[in-house]
Amino acid sequence: MDRCGALFLCLCLLMSQSRTEEASQEILRWMERMEMAARSRSLTSFAELIHGLESRLLNASFGGHNLTLRTHTIQTLAFKLGCNFTGLSLRSAALEQVPHVRGGQGLGVARASTPEILRGLKAQVPLAMQFPAELTRDACRVHSRELSLICICFSNTRFFQKDINSSVLNNYVLGAQLSHGQVSNLSEPVNISFWHNQSLEGYTVTCVFWKEGASKHHWGAWSTEGCRTEQPSPSQVLCRCNHLTYFAVLMQLSPAPVPAELLAPLTYISLVGCSISIVAALLTILLHLHARKQSDSITRIHMNLHASVLLLNVAFLLSPVLALPPVPGPACVALAATLHYALLSCLTWMAIEGFNLYLLLGRVYNIYIRRYVLKLCALGWGGPGFLVLLLLAVKSSVYGPHRIPLSDSQGNSTGFQSTSICWVRDPWVHGVLVMGFGGLTSLFNLVVLAWALRVLHRLRAREKALGPRACWDTVTVLGLTVLLGTTWTLAFFSFGVFLLPQLFLFTTFNSLYGFFLFLWFCSQRCRSEAEMEASSSSQMVH
Repeated sequence: MDRCGALFLCLCLLMSQSRTEEASQEILRWMERMEMAARSRSLTSFAELIHGLESRLLNASFGGHNLTLRTHTIQTLAFKLGCNFTGLSLRSAALEQVPHVRGGQGLGVARASTPEILRGLKAQVPLAMQFPAELTRDACRVHSRELSLICICFSNTRFFQKDINSSVLNNYVLGAQLSHGQVSNLSEPVNISFWHNQSLEGYTVTCVFWKEGASKHHWGAWSTEGCRTEQPSPSQVLCRCNHLTYFAVLMQLSPAPVPAELLAPLTYISLVGCSISIVAALLTILLHLHARKQSDSITRIHMNLHASVLLLNVAFLLSPVLALPPVPGPACVALAATLHYALLSCLTWMAIEGFNLYLLLGRVYNIYIRRYVLKLCALGWGGPGFLVLLLLAVKSSVYGPHRIPLSDSQGNSTGFQSTSICWVRDPWVHGVLVMGFGGLTSLFNLVVLAWALRVLHRLRAREKALGPRACWDTVTVLGLTVLLGTTWTLAFFSFGVFLLPQLFLFTTFNSLYGFFLFLWFCSQRCRSEAEMEASSSSQMVH
């Protein structure tokens, strides 16, 4: 009887090994098919290939606690988990050659309930993942039987959308999935570590995950929702995410980093300057409402510019506050969209001021446009609103916490220090609808300024008796046009030796922009009252 039992046990083991080998070979063939599809850029859906691999891994039967398979660019792991799961940490390490491993190295397995293993990893380890004990809690409430956890590592990004504005760190995409449902909203995050041996100077690194259905042109897109980026050391990027999917680290060329020691004075200048501009804009609007009898189309255009400056300064002061972690993400997205809208409106009203100045001087006051101010309001407020709403509808992730890298006193910028504001996150949108829009506005106003100065110079040369008045007009046009956009050209000098002076000049002039407009408004009002008094006195003499 003992011999029969032993023989039966041997047969069972052989059959189990045979089933495991068959499952392994089927999975390996599928992985090789995926690699061929990626190399040949076939029309086969990448989503179908990846979902097929996930399904085969989740349904694979194997002996022991794990199954490890590897091809040239894809490595997969499958684990058996019970409802007494206390946590799991994975790291790259050399494994003993077993029948189910193809290639030299695999991912070693270490069980842990604390993150100490991650902290003890060596710098040369390229990848690591740590799963909390909470991972299987929801699944075990429905399925008390054995669960499967799979991990897939891609060493190329061909299966995922390529962002032209960024690259994936080390070309690694690391994913995980649990059988019996999705894993999301974990109170304790999944930790994913990416090690590297390259300099990240000049780059901003961001942890992202693959969000299926987020793109109309691909089977998904990269998103940052639910992920937090940390850099514990110069050679490590740590992603803390509250769900399971495919993860990667995007590297984006960042603007010249702000020296960390200058953050405090620049913040102080911005706070004081914007506060003064808010008060000045409010005073200007109140003075205008108090003297509505003097209101005309020119004054109404000025008031709309003051209103946009007021909104811009208020939104800018709130932006760093709502970018802090305790604040809900939608609040930061809403404020970032408001800040972008206020900036676009402000720039648009600057261009409207330049256009109105051209009409006044070029048409010699002989102009009449039906509902002129109403049409300008539709352009100044409605145009930017349409652009911002369009961005929110197409891709709301363009707004949110924007990380500004800081460099230390030695000039090193590795992203360990940073500050955040609620702002535009997409480099393409920032380049087109911030820098490009502002550049066109500044260029237009500069052209109008040069043309207006030329016209006034001709008038002064033709009518010498009006020299003082022509000179006053020149000062007025110069002050108006310089204040309405030319200081924004400083934004294009944030490089090299110009960086430090540019930071202080740009921050000072543009934070006090509303105050300068207030001074100009007061000077124009004093001039108007002086002309009225002179006119009335001359009439009394006659």
